Amino acid sequence: MTCCTGPGAAAAHFNPKKADRDLRRYQRHGPDATTRTLLSELRRWPLRGLHLLDVGGGIGVIAMELASAGLASVTLADASAGYLEVARRHLASRDASLPAQFILGDFATTAGSLPDADVVTLDRVVCCYPDVEALLRGASARARRMVAFTYPRDQWYVRAAVVLENSWYWLKQDPFRALPLSRFCSLPGTHGFGPGVCWICPRRPPRHPPVGPRPLPPPMISV
Repeated sequence: MTCCTGPGAAAAHFNPKKADRDLRRYQRHGPDATTRTLLSELRRWPLRGLHLLDVGGGIGVIAMELASAGLASVTLADASAGYLEVARRHLASRDASLPAQFILGDFATTAGSLPDADVVTLDRVVCCYPDVEALLRGASARARRMVAFTYPRDQWYVRAAVVLENSWYWLKQDPFRALPLSRFCSLPGTHGFGPGVCWICPRRPPRHPPVGPRPLPPPMISV
């Protein structure tokens, strides 16, 4: 779980050394479990020719994994300069033909200046921001078709992990913090974030495989 108290803490915590370590882990093992679930759901949709905006994109795993689906372009927005630089290098080495933009800054602040995208993703990002509704409104404002995001479930073992994680950061004098899980409980029932935009909130693989391409449903899908 990687959650923090704001863009300043994120930029300090997600430094170049950590970015290089995450890239090596990805190269050895591929995407982690949460990201694999998100990717699995996204691949159920026709993505060829679409534009992707990955908020809090880190080292660019989602963009790299979906490049083969025929995306028209990708934009990575992140508060960490170190992670964006690693993403820039690795994406260029993997698929130099894919048009890519890299935007540094607090997405809730910069969202209004970013180009629209067909698909907006936030993988383990909503847990990292103190004003989750502002973050999702920004994502919805940029999304033409769908917003896909992940968030932690409010289970006792997850709450225990948050306490242990925050205690460790406190001992290290690291401002990075996991935020309360209770604020995510209403997300699957959130309303008012962009009419006509599909919301995908995967936290576990779907129970049944899809049968053919699916039309875009109204406001939200929770799986």
